[in-house]
Amino acid sequence: MIKYDPKSLVAEEFINDEEIRKTLEYADANKDNLELVDQIIEKAKERKGLNHREASVLLACEDKEKTKEIYDLAEQIKKDFYGNRIVMFAPLYLSNYCVNGCLYCPYHQKNKNIPRKKLTQEEVKKEVIALQDMGHKRLAIEAGEDPVNNPIEYILDCIKTIYSIKHKNGAIRRVNVNIAATTVENYRKLKEAGIGTYILFQETYHKESYEYLHPTGPKHNYAYHTEAMDRAMEGGIDDVGIGVLFGLDKYRYEFAGLLMHAEHLEAVHGVGPHTISVPRVKHADDIDPTDFDNSLSDEMFCKIAACIRIAVPYTGMIISTRETPKVREEIIRLGVSQISGGSRTSVGGYAEEERPHDTEQFDVSDNRTLDEVVNWLMRAGYIPSFCTACYREGRTGDRFMSLCKSGQIQNCCHPNALMTLKEFLMDYASPDTKKIGEELIEKEIDNIGKEKVKEIVRERLVKIENGERDFRF
Repeated sequence: MIKYDPKSLVAEEFINDEEIRKTLEYADANKDNLELVDQIIEKAKERKGLNHREASVLLACEDKEKTKEIYDLAEQIKKDFYGNRIVMFAPLYLSNYCVNGCLYCPYHQKNKNIPRKKLTQEEVKKEVIALQDMGHKRLAIEAGEDPVNNPIEYILDCIKTIYSIKHKNGAIRRVNVNIAATTVENYRKLKEAGIGTYILFQETYHKESYEYLHPTGPKHNYAYHTEAMDRAMEGGIDDVGIGVLFGLDKYRYEFAGLLMHAEHLEAVHGVGPHTISVPRVKHADDIDPTDFDNSLSDEMFCKIAACIRIAVPYTGMIISTRETPKVREEIIRLGVSQISGGSRTSVGGYAEEERPHDTEQFDVSDNRTLDEVVNWLMRAGYIPSFCTACYREGRTGDRFMSLCKSGQIQNCCHPNALMTLKEFLMDYASPDTKKIGEELIEKEIDNIGKEKVKEIVRERLVKIENGERDFRF
């Protein structure tokens, strides 16, 4: 029998099937044990997180009053660590060439319906200019796995091109990378290229399901994929982002596996995941989400987000435009701190005036422009932030986490959010968005704790109005 060991570097030992099954049995046995539920909630109030067993009990508990307590606590913890800021980003699809056979993704090798496309560096430039003209400063680049069409050298060339483009007042200041599991050597190359976070979704932690869903291609190797974050950290990337594709397998199994992965990274590397993403299976070219019988309701999806927030309070949480505006609104309240806006999930989608659908990886449920999303967030009382300062000031990995845990990060993040929002308002916003934004900034300056910082921010906001850019704490 394989033994559970969070400090092991072997996938089946740190994501241990027997441990997950025992966790789910424990959660079922205790979901109505309100005394235990109360104890776990009290522990969560200390803001130091919960382990996978404790969090699984909360997820399984069906008591309405306790669920409300969980939601209220998640909302408060989110405010404590991330304030009312929401970081904005956009995905950029470079290529849909792929050698894998994933059953839930339209880019799988056997799909003959979709045209295969790979951006040239000139096309990358056009995409980046289009994204800059929307107001984006942070991208997550995506590409299928294909050693011939999308080798690491191609990805590195694209990163170099993205960083080189300065159009009008635009600049992509941080490139996060979501590409297939690779070698320590390749992770070192990505680190040297100046990437932000390396993101890789596990898809499913259930090994048997994983191998069934990835019948062919290098992604079939469960261990190589699951151990990728350890190689990335060995390669010097100290900010990594994990996630599962909810709907592929039983959500409670995935939830426990996800938290075990976070615990493993903390145990081995001293720092947990920088971000956790919570995508759900969606319709795409030849993919029907009803083929997967593990779909979960919007209510349970939101509860998962709330439980993740209180289990790993310091970790950023990401939601994409896969979800509707209504779901995004609720899930932001309960824990999400980063969202995409104005996204296109096709290869070369931004430079086109009309949204192309022929190379989309999944259907987009929130089709609003970035300006509309920014407007919506501000009306709801959030500060849309285009800040990338932590990466550029070296506040990554354990340095970021120690600042976050102590609450000191707020001294940087809040003023940086206001200054980057001011840039957006000056350069890209519609008149209505600009009006709402100016009022919000004026109100939020008063929430900066230190008088000296408040004074500096006011001075810099005037400089931004006069054409200067890129101030940061």
